[in-house]
Amino acid sequence: MRSIAFADFLIGLGILFVLEGLLFAASPGWMRRAMKSALATPDNILRAVGLGSAVAGLILIWLVRH
Repeated sequence: MRSIAFADFLIGLGILFVLEGLLFAASPGWMRRAMKSALATPDNILRAVGLGSAVAGLILIWLVRH
């Protein structure tokens, strides 16, 4: 039997894929420009944005769970 946490993780991953797929399907040109912009962005900025997003996601999960 899988744990509830693992099932939640898989659901979250599935939602991520759905949203990313919808963005690519709805506006491939915008996604291409966004990826080019990310390539031109310095590593330290991408790292800070990534960490900020991860922390915001954890806070959101904590708020929903409590």
